[in-house]
Amino acid sequence: MTALEHGVGTLALIGGDEWREGSEALDAELIAGAGASEVVVLPTAAAFEHPERVAERAQRYFEQLGVDARVLMVLHRAEAEDPELVEPVRRARFVYLSDGSPLHLRSVLKGSALWEAVLASYHGGGTLAASGASATLVCDPMVDPRGGAYTVGLGLVGDLAVFPYHGTAAGHLRERSIDLLPTRATLVGIDEQTALVRSPAGEWRVAGPGGVSLYRGGTTEAALYRAGAMLDGLP
Repeated sequence: MTALEHGVGTLALIGGDEWREGSEALDAELIAGAGASEVVVLPTAAAFEHPERVAERAQRYFEQLGVDARVLMVLHRAEAEDPELVEPVRRARFVYLSDGSPLHLRSVLKGSALWEAVLASYHGGGTLAASGASATLVCDPMVDPRGGAYTVGLGLVGDLAVFPYHGTAAGHLRERSIDLLPTRATLVGIDEQTALVRSPAGEWRVAGPGGVSLYRGGTTEAALYRAGAMLDGLP
């Protein structure tokens, strides 16, 4: 049984390009569903991509949506064990993991106090949004950005792999991920500013302006779903 099956929160797997024009309706929906007046933002995956700019963008964006963005600059492993940074995550109603490097994010989060706090928030009924690289990491298997094959993710959702930026990614990488998909697993290709959302009741649906393409292990044909569509048979 996966960690997700014990959870009672909302999970949003986002295809990337977060906190930009075009994402407002999706994020406003998630904020309302969480009943949050504050979003705890972790720019950890962007540690080597000017995380201060990521933080500023998040703060401006969520201010326009009428909520505060509390950015916690957890960029390295030591900070992921710092109680002063971990505790606000544990208490949060809405935690948002930014895009960036999934491999760096894994090195910081795996087995850390911070990841345990993220799980505590989620299992306590909070909303967890993970964009781009972060969406790939929280699932297992994880699409490896170095070539489109698979590696180990954090396993919040088992037997589910996320391919972000599905509509604009290099075709050879997308095809490699489809070809190498384990038979037992499902691959979801999620477009930018689009989310695959799992409700506390375990129902999966599509939200946002783009689409979600679903590939089953052993097949190369995708089923495409748009906003409002419900997806059956996912883990």
